[in-house]
Amino acid sequence: MVGRKSWSARISALRANVAATARYGKLVAIKHAAEFAAEKCRTGAELTPTEAILADRVAGLVALDARLSDAGKTRLRERLAECLTGENTLVPLLHIHRTGCLHENLGFIVDYTGFDLGTPYDLLIARDGEFAEIACDTLSAEEGRLVHRAAWMRLVDRIDPDLQTWLSAHPGRYLLKMTLPQGLRDAKDGTATLAALHERINTMLAGAKRSDHDEAAVLRLDPLMLAAAQANENGLMTKLRHEFGPEANLAVTGSGKGVLVLAARAGSENEVAVAMRKRLSALAPTRLTGTKPGILAMFIEDTDRLEWGLLRDQLTLEGEARQFLTFPEARVVVAVTCASRLELYGALGPESAMRFRNPSHPAAKTVALAPAILSTS
Repeated sequence: MVGRKSWSARISALRANVAATARYGKLVAIKHAAEFAAEKCRTGAELTPTEAILADRVAGLVALDARLSDAGKTRLRERLAECLTGENTLVPLLHIHRTGCLHENLGFIVDYTGFDLGTPYDLLIARDGEFAEIACDTLSAEEGRLVHRAAWMRLVDRIDPDLQTWLSAHPGRYLLKMTLPQGLRDAKDGTATLAALHERINTMLAGAKRSDHDEAAVLRLDPLMLAAAQANENGLMTKLRHEFGPEANLAVTGSGKGVLVLAARAGSENEVAVAMRKRLSALAPTRLTGTKPGILAMFIEDTDRLEWGLLRDQLTLEGEARQFLTFPEARVVVAVTCASRLELYGALGPESAMRFRNPSHPAAKTVALAPAILSTS
Protein backbone atom coordinates (compact mmCIF):
# COMPACT_ATOMS: atom_id res chain seq x y z
CA MET A 1 0.00 0.00 0.00
CA VAL A 2 2.85 2.40 0.79
CA GLY A 3 5.42 1.21 -1.72
CA ARG A 4 8.72 -0.45 -0.86
CA LYS A 5 10.90 2.61 -1.51
CA SER A 6 8.67 4.93 0.49
CA TRP A 7 8.45 2.48 3.37
CA SER A 8 12.22 1.91 3.39
CA ALA A 9 12.84 5.66 3.40
CA ARG A 10 10.39 6.13 6.27
CA ILE A 11 11.98 3.45 8.44
CA SER A 12 15.47 4.77 7.70
CA ALA A 13 14.44 8.29 8.71
CA LEU A 14 12.85 7.06 11.95
CA ARG A 15 15.91 4.99 12.84
CA ALA A 16 18.10 8.03 12.28
CA ASN A 17 15.90 10.09 14.61
CA VAL A 18 16.06 7.39 17.28
CA ALA A 19 19.85 7.18 17.06
CA ALA A 20 20.43 10.95 16.96
CA THR A 21 19.74 11.64 20.66
CA ALA A 22 19.53 9.45 23.74
CA ARG A 23 16.36 10.58 25.50
CA TYR A 24 14.35 12.10 22.68
CA GLY A 25 15.31 9.09 20.58
CA LYS A 26 13.56 6.82 23.08
CA LEU A 27 10.44 8.94 22.75
CA VAL A 28 10.58 8.61 18.95
CA ALA A 29 10.87 4.84 19.30
CA ILE A 30 7.79 4.75 21.51
CA LYS A 31 5.72 7.05 19.30
CA HIS A 32 6.51 5.04 16.18
CA ALA A 33 6.39 1.59 17.77
CA ALA A 34 3.77 0.38 15.28
CA GLU A 35 5.97 1.20 12.28
CA PHE A 36 8.99 -0.48 13.84
CA ALA A 37 6.92 -3.55 14.72
CA ALA A 38 5.61 -3.78 11.16
CA GLU A 39 9.17 -3.54 9.82
CA LYS A 40 10.38 -6.33 12.12
CA CYS A 41 7.47 -8.47 11.01
CA ARG A 42 8.23 -7.72 7.34
CA THR A 43 11.86 -8.77 7.72
CA GLY A 44 11.03 -11.90 9.74
CA ALA A 45 12.70 -10.68 12.94
CA GLU A 46 11.55 -12.09 16.26
CA LEU A 47 8.77 -10.02 17.82
CA THR A 48 8.01 -9.34 21.45
CA PRO A 49 4.38 -9.99 22.49
CA THR A 50 3.61 -6.25 22.28
CA GLU A 51 5.27 -5.97 18.88
CA ALA A 52 3.25 -8.94 17.64
CA ILE A 53 0.03 -7.20 18.67
CA LEU A 54 1.09 -3.98 16.96
CA ALA A 55 2.13 -5.80 13.79
CA ASP A 56 -1.28 -7.46 13.75
CA ARG A 57 -2.94 -4.06 14.16
CA VAL A 58 -0.99 -2.72 11.18
CA ALA A 59 -1.89 -5.79 9.13
CA GLY A 60 -5.52 -4.96 9.87
CA LEU A 61 -5.14 -1.84 7.72
CA VAL A 62 -4.48 -4.11 4.73
CA ALA A 63 -7.67 -6.03 5.50
CA LEU A 64 -9.51 -2.72 5.82
CA ASP A 65 -8.20 -1.60 2.44
CA ALA A 66 -9.53 -4.79 0.85
CA ARG A 67 -13.10 -4.13 1.98
CA LEU A 68 -13.31 -0.50 0.86
CA SER A 69 -14.66 0.91 -2.39
CA ASP A 70 -12.27 2.41 -4.91
CA ALA A 71 -12.95 5.87 -3.47
CA GLY A 72 -12.44 4.47 0.02
CA LYS A 73 -9.12 2.93 -0.93
CA THR A 74 -7.97 6.28 -2.28
CA ARG A 75 -8.95 8.12 0.90
CA LEU A 76 -7.36 5.46 3.11
CA ARG A 77 -4.10 5.57 1.20
CA GLU A 78 -4.04 9.36 1.29
CA ARG A 79 -4.52 9.21 5.05
CA LEU A 80 -1.86 6.52 5.33
CA ALA A 81 0.63 8.67 3.44
CA GLU A 82 -0.16 11.55 5.80
CA CYS A 83 0.36 9.31 8.85
CA LEU A 84 3.77 8.29 7.54
CA THR A 85 4.99 11.86 7.09
CA GLY A 86 7.16 13.81 9.52
CA GLU A 87 6.29 13.30 13.19
CA ASN A 88 2.86 11.82 12.40
CA THR A 89 2.17 8.21 13.38
CA LEU A 90 -0.09 5.32 12.40
CA VAL A 91 -2.03 5.61 15.66
CA PRO A 92 -5.03 7.59 14.29
CA LEU A 93 -5.64 4.96 11.61
CA LEU A 94 -5.14 2.10 14.04
CA HIS A 95 -7.62 3.76 16.40
CA ILE A 96 -10.29 3.95 13.69
CA HIS A 97 -9.83 0.33 12.69
CA ARG A 98 -9.69 -0.92 16.28
CA THR A 99 -12.90 0.94 17.09
CA GLY A 100 -14.59 -0.63 14.07
CA CYS A 101 -13.40 -4.11 15.05
CA LEU A 102 -14.64 -3.69 18.63
CA HIS A 103 -18.14 -2.93 17.37
CA GLU A 104 -18.11 -5.79 14.89
CA ASN A 105 -17.18 -8.09 17.77
CA LEU A 106 -20.23 -6.74 19.60
CA GLY A 107 -22.48 -7.79 16.73
CA PHE A 108 -22.81 -4.49 14.88
CA ILE A 109 -22.65 -3.99 11.14
CA VAL A 110 -19.84 -1.49 10.64
CA ASP A 111 -19.40 0.70 7.58
CA TYR A 112 -16.27 2.81 7.20
CA THR A 113 -18.20 5.67 5.67
CA GLY A 114 -15.47 8.19 6.37
CA PHE A 115 -13.36 6.44 3.76
CA ASP A 116 -16.04 5.09 1.42
CA LEU A 117 -18.34 8.11 1.35
CA GLY A 118 -16.25 10.94 2.76
CA THR A 119 -18.60 11.52 5.71
CA PRO A 120 -17.36 13.75 8.54
CA TYR A 121 -17.70 10.82 10.96
CA ASP A 122 -15.57 7.69 10.51
CA LEU A 123 -17.95 4.79 11.18
CA LEU A 124 -21.65 4.05 10.84
CA ILE A 125 -22.74 1.17 13.05
CA ALA A 126 -26.09 -0.59 12.83
CA ARG A 127 -27.99 -3.34 14.64
CA ASP A 128 -31.67 -4.20 14.99
CA GLY A 129 -32.66 -1.21 12.89
CA GLU A 130 -30.77 1.28 15.05
CA PHE A 131 -27.87 3.36 13.74
CA ALA A 132 -25.13 5.48 15.30
CA GLU A 133 -22.30 7.60 13.95
CA ILE A 134 -18.82 7.27 15.45
CA ALA A 135 -16.20 9.99 15.07
CA CYS A 136 -12.70 8.87 16.09
CA ASP A 137 -10.13 11.42 17.15
CA THR A 138 -6.60 11.36 18.54
CA LEU A 139 -5.54 13.97 21.11
CA SER A 140 -1.97 14.36 22.31
CA ALA A 141 -1.69 14.75 26.07
CA GLU A 142 0.93 17.41 25.30
CA GLU A 143 -1.97 19.78 24.56
CA GLY A 144 -2.78 19.73 28.26
CA ARG A 145 0.78 20.21 29.50
CA LEU A 146 2.69 23.44 29.97
CA VAL A 147 5.97 21.53 29.96
CA HIS A 148 5.94 19.23 26.95
CA ARG A 149 7.73 15.94 27.47
CA ALA A 150 9.23 16.12 23.99
CA ALA A 151 10.65 19.58 24.69
CA TRP A 152 11.99 18.44 28.06
CA MET A 153 13.80 15.50 26.49
CA ARG A 154 15.23 17.72 23.76
CA LEU A 155 16.48 20.12 26.45
CA VAL A 156 18.15 17.38 28.50
CA ASP A 157 19.80 15.89 25.41
CA ARG A 158 21.02 19.37 24.50
CA ILE A 159 22.56 20.26 27.85
CA ASP A 160 23.77 16.79 28.89
CA PRO A 161 27.34 17.15 27.48
CA ASP A 162 27.80 20.48 29.29
CA LEU A 163 26.45 19.03 32.53
CA GLN A 164 28.84 16.09 32.35
CA THR A 165 31.75 18.45 31.79
CA TRP A 166 30.68 20.51 34.81
CA LEU A 167 30.30 17.38 36.94
CA SER A 168 33.82 16.24 36.04
CA ALA A 169 35.13 19.49 37.53
CA HIS A 170 32.69 19.49 40.46
CA PRO A 171 32.23 15.86 41.58
CA GLY A 172 29.35 15.35 43.97
CA ARG A 173 25.61 14.77 44.07
CA TYR A 174 23.38 17.65 42.98
CA LEU A 175 19.75 18.45 42.35
CA LEU A 176 18.80 21.14 39.84
CA LYS A 177 15.16 22.13 40.37
CA MET A 178 13.37 24.13 37.71
CA THR A 179 9.99 25.80 37.90
CA LEU A 180 8.81 26.99 34.49
CA PRO A 181 5.75 29.24 34.92
CA GLN A 182 5.54 29.92 31.18
CA GLY A 183 6.06 26.27 30.30
CA LEU A 184 8.36 24.59 27.82
CA ARG A 185 6.76 23.68 24.53
CA ASP A 186 7.97 21.53 21.68
CA ALA A 187 6.85 23.87 18.90
CA LYS A 188 8.36 25.30 15.75
CA ASP A 189 9.67 28.26 17.72
CA GLY A 190 10.73 26.12 20.66
CA THR A 191 14.39 25.93 19.64
CA ALA A 192 15.01 29.52 20.77
CA THR A 193 13.38 28.79 24.15
CA LEU A 194 15.48 25.66 24.65
CA ALA A 195 18.63 27.54 23.69
CA ALA A 196 17.86 30.36 26.14
CA LEU A 197 17.21 27.98 29.03
CA HIS A 198 20.32 25.99 28.14
CA GLU A 199 22.42 29.15 28.28
CA ARG A 200 20.90 30.20 31.61
CA ILE A 201 21.74 26.86 33.18
CA ASN A 202 25.32 26.98 31.90
CA THR A 203 25.76 30.56 33.09
CA MET A 204 24.43 29.74 36.55
CA LEU A 205 26.70 26.72 36.95
CA ALA A 206 29.76 28.51 35.55
CA GLY A 207 29.23 31.37 37.99
CA ALA A 208 28.93 29.00 40.96
CA LYS A 209 25.48 30.42 41.63
CA ARG A 210 22.90 28.41 43.54
CA SER A 211 19.83 30.11 42.09
CA ASP A 212 18.55 32.16 39.19
CA HIS A 213 15.02 33.37 38.60
CA ASP A 214 12.81 35.55 36.43
CA GLU A 215 9.27 35.33 35.07
CA ALA A 216 10.20 32.52 32.65
CA ALA A 217 12.10 30.17 34.99
CA VAL A 218 13.15 29.66 38.59
CA LEU A 219 16.35 27.62 38.89
CA ARG A 220 17.86 26.29 42.10
CA LEU A 221 20.87 24.03 42.65
CA ASP A 222 20.91 22.01 45.89
CA PRO A 223 22.73 18.96 47.23
CA LEU A 224 21.02 15.69 46.31
CA MET A 225 19.88 14.21 49.60
CA LEU A 226 18.31 10.97 48.36
CA ALA A 227 20.01 7.92 49.85
CA ALA A 228 21.86 5.44 47.63
CA ALA A 229 21.84 7.81 44.67
CA GLN A 230 23.32 6.19 41.59
CA ALA A 231 24.51 7.75 38.35
CA ASN A 232 21.80 6.23 36.20
CA GLU A 233 18.15 6.98 35.65
CA ASN A 234 16.89 3.48 36.42
CA GLY A 235 18.48 3.44 39.86
CA LEU A 236 17.00 6.76 40.89
CA MET A 237 13.76 7.21 39.00
CA THR A 238 11.44 5.42 41.42
CA LYS A 239 12.68 7.44 44.38
CA LEU A 240 12.63 10.65 42.40
CA ARG A 241 9.08 10.05 41.21
CA HIS A 242 7.99 9.45 44.79
CA GLU A 243 9.78 12.62 45.90
CA PHE A 244 8.61 15.00 43.18
CA GLY A 245 5.24 13.56 42.15
CA PRO A 246 3.79 12.26 38.89
CA GLU A 247 3.78 15.57 37.01
CA ALA A 248 7.48 16.34 37.45
CA ASN A 249 9.81 15.99 34.47
CA LEU A 250 12.91 14.12 35.61
CA ALA A 251 16.33 13.24 34.25
CA VAL A 252 19.64 12.00 35.63
CA THR A 253 23.11 12.57 34.27
CA GLY A 254 26.44 11.42 35.66
CA SER A 255 30.17 11.69 35.12
CA GLY A 256 32.69 9.76 37.18
CA LYS A 257 31.68 10.19 40.80
CA GLY A 258 29.27 13.02 40.00
CA VAL A 259 25.50 12.78 39.77
CA LEU A 260 23.13 15.56 38.75
CA VAL A 261 19.36 15.15 38.91
CA LEU A 262 17.17 17.55 36.96
CA ALA A 263 13.57 18.06 38.03
CA ALA A 264 11.22 20.46 36.28
CA ARG A 265 7.62 21.44 36.86
CA ALA A 266 5.27 23.88 35.21
CA GLY A 267 3.66 26.75 37.06
CA SER A 268 0.34 24.91 37.16
CA GLU A 269 -1.01 21.35 37.04
CA ASN A 270 -1.39 19.48 33.78
CA GLU A 271 -4.83 19.79 32.18
CA VAL A 272 -4.98 16.80 29.85
CA ALA A 273 -8.63 16.13 30.68
CA VAL A 274 -9.52 19.79 30.12
CA ALA A 275 -7.85 19.64 26.71
CA MET A 276 -9.97 16.58 25.92
CA ARG A 277 -13.16 18.36 26.93
CA LYS A 278 -12.31 21.30 24.69
CA ARG A 279 -11.62 18.92 21.81
CA LEU A 280 -14.96 17.17 22.37
CA SER A 281 -16.74 20.51 22.19
CA ALA A 282 -15.06 21.22 18.85
CA LEU A 283 -15.71 17.74 17.44
CA ALA A 284 -19.42 17.34 18.18
CA PRO A 285 -20.74 20.05 15.82
CA THR A 286 -18.21 19.35 13.05
CA ARG A 287 -17.82 15.56 12.96
CA LEU A 288 -21.37 14.42 13.76
CA THR A 289 -24.40 15.20 11.58
CA GLY A 290 -27.00 15.17 14.36
CA THR A 291 -29.35 12.98 12.26
CA LYS A 292 -28.37 9.88 14.26
CA PRO A 293 -27.00 9.22 17.75
CA GLY A 294 -23.31 10.09 17.84
CA ILE A 295 -20.38 8.55 19.69
CA LEU A 296 -17.07 10.37 20.11
CA ALA A 297 -14.25 7.82 20.41
CA MET A 298 -11.18 9.55 21.83
CA PHE A 299 -7.63 8.25 21.79
CA ILE A 300 -5.39 10.02 24.31
CA GLU A 301 -1.86 9.82 22.92
CA ASP A 302 1.53 10.50 24.55
CA THR A 303 0.71 9.15 28.00
CA ASP A 304 2.57 6.49 29.96
CA ARG A 305 1.13 3.86 32.28
CA LEU A 306 1.47 6.06 35.38
CA GLU A 307 -0.25 9.10 33.89
CA TRP A 308 -3.00 7.06 32.26
CA GLY A 309 -3.67 5.26 35.53
CA LEU A 310 -3.96 8.58 37.37
CA LEU A 311 -6.29 10.03 34.73
CA ARG A 312 -8.50 7.00 35.18
CA ASP A 313 -8.29 6.52 38.94
CA GLN A 314 -8.68 10.20 39.82
CA LEU A 315 -11.71 10.44 37.50
CA THR A 316 -10.36 13.55 35.76
CA LEU A 317 -11.27 12.30 32.29
CA GLU A 318 -14.67 11.20 33.53
CA GLY A 319 -15.34 14.54 35.17
CA GLU A 320 -14.50 16.56 32.06
CA ALA A 321 -16.37 14.18 29.74
CA ARG A 322 -19.49 14.35 31.87
CA GLN A 323 -19.22 18.13 32.04
CA PHE A 324 -19.06 18.21 28.24
CA LEU A 325 -22.18 16.05 28.02
CA THR A 326 -24.13 18.83 29.75
CA PHE A 327 -23.18 21.37 27.06
CA PRO A 328 -25.60 22.30 24.24
CA GLU A 329 -23.20 21.02 21.58
CA ALA A 330 -23.35 17.56 23.19
CA ARG A 331 -27.04 17.10 22.54
CA VAL A 332 -26.23 14.89 19.52
CA VAL A 333 -23.74 12.77 21.50
CA VAL A 334 -24.99 9.58 23.07
CA ALA A 335 -21.60 8.56 24.54
CA VAL A 336 -17.91 9.38 24.83
CA THR A 337 -15.24 6.66 24.97
CA CYS A 338 -11.55 6.95 25.85
CA ALA A 339 -8.56 4.75 25.05
CA SER A 340 -4.77 4.95 25.16
CA ARG A 341 -1.81 3.04 23.81
CA LEU A 342 -2.19 0.58 26.67
CA GLU A 343 -5.48 -0.60 25.17
CA LEU A 344 -4.00 -0.55 21.67
CA TYR A 345 -1.12 -2.71 22.87
CA GLY A 346 -3.46 -5.13 24.60
CA ALA A 347 -1.89 -4.25 27.96
CA LEU A 348 -5.31 -3.51 29.49
CA GLY A 349 -8.35 -5.72 29.11
CA PRO A 350 -11.98 -4.86 28.32
CA GLU A 351 -12.67 -4.23 32.00
CA SER A 352 -10.45 -1.17 31.79
CA ALA A 353 -12.72 0.51 29.25
CA MET A 354 -13.73 4.11 29.85
CA ARG A 355 -17.12 5.07 28.48
CA PHE A 356 -19.40 7.87 29.52
CA ARG A 357 -23.05 7.78 28.56
CA ASN A 358 -25.20 10.83 27.99
CA PRO A 359 -28.35 10.06 30.03
CA SER A 360 -30.26 12.93 28.42
CA HIS A 361 -29.94 11.46 24.91
CA PRO A 362 -32.98 9.34 23.91
CA ALA A 363 -30.78 6.63 22.39
CA ALA A 364 -28.93 6.12 25.67
CA LYS A 365 -31.75 3.84 26.73
CA THR A 366 -32.09 2.03 23.42
CA VAL A 367 -31.39 -1.66 23.87
CA ALA A 368 -29.76 -2.02 20.46
CA LEU A 369 -27.13 0.61 21.18
CA ALA A 370 -26.55 -0.10 24.88
CA PRO A 371 -23.70 -2.58 24.32
CA ALA A 372 -21.81 -0.03 22.23
CA ILE A 373 -22.24 2.59 24.93
CA LEU A 374 -21.34 0.31 27.82
CA SER A 375 -18.68 -1.96 26.34
CA THR A 376 -16.51 0.12 24.06
CA SER A 377 -12.98 0.98 25.21
